[in-house]
Amino acid sequence: MSRAVGGAVQRNLVKRRLRHLSREVVAELPAGSLLVVRALPPAAESSYAELREDLTRGVQRVLHRAQSGVRR
Repeated sequence: MSRAVGGAVQRNLVKRRLRHLSREVVAELPAGSLLVVRALPPAAESSYAELREDLTRGVQRVLHRAQSGVRR
């Protein structure tokens, strides 16, 4: 995780939160899918609920694009 996200304590907190949230989201993905999550600097000030919403929205967007055949 980049130092742009914040100090070591903030980076580790964001990393732990995203790791926990990604376990919930992986169940929605097709078998064999790879999930790569990149935390941006605003993640350091985001609450757990905000991170969950952002991660869920991102995964839904990717799944929708994959189902409709849209490539970006």
